[in-house]
Amino acid sequence: MKNIVLGMMLLFVAFTTQAQDKKSKNAKYNIEVNGNCEMCKKRIEKAAFSVSGVKSAEWHIDDHMLHLIINEEKCSVTDVKKAIAKVGHDSEDVKATEEDYQKLHGCCLYERK
Repeated sequence: MKNIVLGMMLLFVAFTTQAQDKKSKNAKYNIEVNGNCEMCKKRIEKAAFSVSGVKSAEWHIDDHMLHLIINEEKCSVTDVKKAIAKVGHDSEDVKATEEDYQKLHGCCLYERK
């Protein structure tokens, strides 16, 4: 009887852990990142690719959107935003420090919100 109850409990635990959300290996995100020019584009994309798990990163000057494809098993969008902030660029919820922002080239100093 004990073995049956124990077996049922193990099955329940197995099914419960299997029902958790699986992380995508090709998750797509669009995040707003402040910047001005081609130098910003190169810097933002390089910072994004420095995060392990980023498969694609393309920043558009016209709408300030960074289009990402990441492996959520290896990184998160927050990891990418932090890497971008470290090189001086603000995103929606992760802001660069004043020190990192001031290190940007003169033409790259965007209007901070």
